[in-house]
Parts: sequence; C-alpha cells; structure tokens
Amino acid sequence: MTGLFVLILAGCTIAKPRSDDPWESFNRKMYAFNDAADKAVIRPVALGYRKITSPNARRVISNFFSNIKMPITIVNNVLQGDPRDAFRNTGRFLVNTTIGFVGLFDPASELKMPLDETDFGVTLAKWGVPDGPYVVVPFVGATTVRDFWRLPVDQYFDPLHYYADNHDFAYNAQYLPNAFYLVTLRARGIEAEGLLEGVYDPYVFYRDAFRQRRMYKIYRGEPPLEVIQALQGVGEIEDADKLLDEQEKYEKQKKDDGKPPAK
Repeated sequence: MTGLFVLILAGCTIAKPRSDDPWESFNRKMYAFNDAADKAVIRPVALGYRKITSPNARRVISNFFSNIKMPITIVNNVLQGDPRDAFRNTGRFLVNTTIGFVGLFDPASELKMPLDETDFGVTLAKWGVPDGPYVVVPFVGATTVRDFWRLPVDQYFDPLHYYADNHDFAYNAQYLPNAFYLVTLRARGIEAEGLLEGVYDPYVFYRDAFRQRRMYKIYRGEPPLEVIQALQGVGEIEDADKLLDEQEKYEKQKKDDGKPPAK
C-alpha cells in the first residue's frame, strides 16, 4: 500500500513529472483508498511496533526477514542468467542462516557478500518485457503491468508463503509471519515521511519515486541516458513547468495562511 513506499523516497532523487499515466483517474482513486487504509490501520500498527522495539531489535528482525526471503533473489538470479550473483547470494543465505543464527545477524556482509535483492519484475525486464502502464493496486500500492507479475510468481519461492500454504491454524494464524513482515516494512518508512511535507501532489511524488527506483534496480544503478530521459519526460517540459508553478502557488498559500492576522 502507499505507506510502504514512503521508504522509497529516502533513497532516490525524484524525477520530473510524467504524463504516461493512462490510468491516472483509476490510480488516484486507489491511491486515496490505500492512503486512507494506511492511516486508519497500518501506520498506527507500525507506530506501535516502533514504540515497543528498540532500533537494535528492529535491525535484527529486518535481518531475519531479508534472509528468509533470499530464495526469491537466488531463483531470479538464475532466471536472469546470472550464475555469479546466484552463487554469491546462495553463499550469503547459507552463511547468515548458520553463523548468523537463522538470519538474525548479518556476518555475510562482513565477508563481502552484501545484500542485493531482485525479483521477477526485474527478470521480466531483463527478458525485454516492457514495463507497461503504471498502476496502483488496492492494498498493494504502486506497480506496473509488468512488475505486477512478481507478486504471484515470487511467492512460489518465498518461504513465508510456503509456510502459510502448508499450515492451517485457527483464525488463519499461519499468515501472521507475512503480516508481521509487512508491518516491519511500514515501520521502516516512518522516518522518511517528512519528505512529503509541502509536496503539492503526493500522488505524482510516489509515482515518479517508484518508477525511478525500479529503473535503477533493473540497471543496477547505471541506467542508459535514453532511459533516464524517458523517465524524466524529456520533451514534456511544459507539463513539468505547470506542476512546478502549482507547487510554488501551494507553498506560497501555506506561507500566507501561517501569517498572523494584521493589526
């Protein structure tokens, strides 16, 4: 959901606004729905999780989930025709699962096997599948038509999904590990929420942050110039200038509203 993508904003520079969003009307409705659900349920739970855990505890828990989901990356390394990364990530998984006490600690990074996650959306991109229109999915958040397929495919290599699929507890308790994982993701995004302050159009901000992050993930941080230009909407400067003008008016209005009344 939209709240989970707050974490994206802390790690990238936002591109110029885009105009290739043919489903924008639907997407904005889904964005508003997800945002409301986040504020009503997910964010309060994430805040509660942060209050009862220390930074060290949260880091250990995040290490565990990153490690247990490593098979997703390993399989996609193989599908992408990258045996070197598959071998390295397999070694990382084995080291952290054993020496790192089922992934609670991360000795693999100290052994020069850093975390480098990938997914089936990146695999499809490597196969030449175009990303397609941007789409906001209820309870999931930002994605594209191509990247959407990582959701049903990657779950087959996810130990948490395997665990839930092969157990049947009262009140569907087998899904609690997955739910807890989502809470930890949302909790990591709390500190980045300040980046949205003063943003005229949060929907555009989220959309462009998501697509830029996916671009850098697909090209391993070195996208070609033409890909960057396409993302930034080269040739669509008029639209960018229009949004920037609206942003300036919005900030000026907020400033004026904060002024004390004249005596």
